[in-house]
Amino acid sequence: MTVNMTTREDFTHDAMQHAPQLFSTAMRMTRNRSDAEDLVQETFIKAWRSFATYQQGTNLRAWLFRIMTNTYINKYNAQQRKPTETELDDVEELFLYKRLGAVDQSQLSQSAEDQMLSLFTDDEVKKALEELPDQFRIPVLMSDVEGFSYKEIAEILEIPLGTVMSRLHRGRKAMQKMLYEYAKERGLINEALLSQGDDE
Repeated sequence: MTVNMTTREDFTHDAMQHAPQLFSTAMRMTRNRSDAEDLVQETFIKAWRSFATYQQGTNLRAWLFRIMTNTYINKYNAQQRKPTETELDDVEELFLYKRLGAVDQSQLSQSAEDQMLSLFTDDEVKKALEELPDQFRIPVLMSDVEGFSYKEIAEILEIPLGTVMSRLHRGRKAMQKMLYEYAKERGLINEALLSQGDDE
């Protein structure tokens, strides 16, 4: 079966619309501009070659991110140590919320995470995210930066939905712990609250 050239050209045009987002995420994955450029280029090459397998009308953005993520894991992450999820188990719930004096504890709500993150510079949040182990960093990137749903992340990473939720939960807790250290350096810590929490 031959592919209509116009259809393939339309596919290429549509795919290229996602290049900036792919490159932004690739930068956070590889932490290196040259590697990020190579990763995005390889993603588009694989997408072009796999054009026949793409189902028209489905989520092209998610399909491209799946290709890029798999490429990164298989190529760039192959030689790195695979941390276990239990390495983050010692980070308590609401670690950062309990220690930041700048957050009114009585006002914590569904937007608590947004309230907390607003206290930090973009560079601090970016650094905390980039220091996460890959298996936690990638789901957090997909969810909190790219806005994919849990179901979409599960499909992109080809892992169970429960695993996505677990890795997001633990990744975010680890980020809280790192941001807590930045908060100490900037004097955002409520020492009285911290002492009270330690006494409980």
